[in-house]
Amino acid sequence: MQIRKIAFIGTGIMGAPIAGHIMDAGYDVTVHNRTREKAEALLARGAHWADSPAEAAADADVVFTMLGYPTDVEDVYLATDGLIRTAKKGAWLIDLTTSSPELARDIHDAAEVEDKHAFDCPVTGGEQGAIDGTLTLIVGAAEKDVADVLPVLESFSSRRFYFDQPGGGQTAKLCNQVSLVSCMVGYADALALAQQSGIDPELMLEVLANGTGGSGASRTLAPKSLAGDYKPGFLVEHLRKDVALALRRSEDLDITLPGAETAFTLLDMLCQIGGSRMGTQALTLLYQEEETCKAAGLDWSLLDQGEGDDEGHECSCGHDHGDGHECCGGHHHDHGDGHECHCHHHE
Repeated sequence: MQIRKIAFIGTGIMGAPIAGHIMDAGYDVTVHNRTREKAEALLARGAHWADSPAEAAADADVVFTMLGYPTDVEDVYLATDGLIRTAKKGAWLIDLTTSSPELARDIHDAAEVEDKHAFDCPVTGGEQGAIDGTLTLIVGAAEKDVADVLPVLESFSSRRFYFDQPGGGQTAKLCNQVSLVSCMVGYADALALAQQSGIDPELMLEVLANGTGGSGASRTLAPKSLAGDYKPGFLVEHLRKDVALALRRSEDLDITLPGAETAFTLLDMLCQIGGSRMGTQALTLLYQEEETCKAAGLDWSLLDQGEGDDEGHECSCGHDHGDGHECCGGHHHDHGDGHECHCHHHE
């Protein structure tokens, strides 16, 4: 199959640069996004606009989706006018969203019935990786089975890992996110301890970078936290969604992920007080004085206005992550040895 026409649905922080690399590779690209404004730069470069996912996919050999939530993925693929029904026979449907492994399997199976080929392909590398075209792809299929689309995948990635089964890519991506958020809480704790102890936090981060306490998060995100740069490369609300999916999967498997539970509590709190659209490095704001948080646009009073998420976003996992787990943000924990946690001061 010769691939010429590509549809790309979801041209946000990650999707737009990915679509740009596909265009640079010489493919004819049609784009759709809920907000056309986010696709204007691609249109100016020669991409075609479609008013709906179905219209974008109508003549495409390959359709990529980069969406926000599993509910979005389900709607775009499985609705009456979704991609499973409206894409042409033989088309490849590739979901780059971090979503549910179970949903990925459902989409794969439904596509096969319709003589189309769908697989999950979540990415890691963040906004900078998307801009540089060096993303790592986590593929829920065998390499031999997706050989036809490999040249397109190579146009925006530097590494690809194949997990040989539908949903395998999503499961591996959730594992990555579980490790990431624990590392983020680790560097946030370390920064708070350094700052409250009166030592140079930048020098402390150098120690982490040259020792076993360092991580990708401490190398790339901690300096932004320290500089007060909360511009989103990856949104807090999307990381919260990813961790929620991992926790739902852990419940299905009857296992406990204490690091992920703690991180979810912190991310959920950050979303509730107005940080959902910040970059994930804003997690460290939960450790700062109230005036610092206010200057960054957060409002701790929102936390007392009731349960649930700001902006109407649900956690998407049906999981009570807060039961018995209070967040440190301004609230004291009894660690069992008479020592309370005083790293946050919002009361």
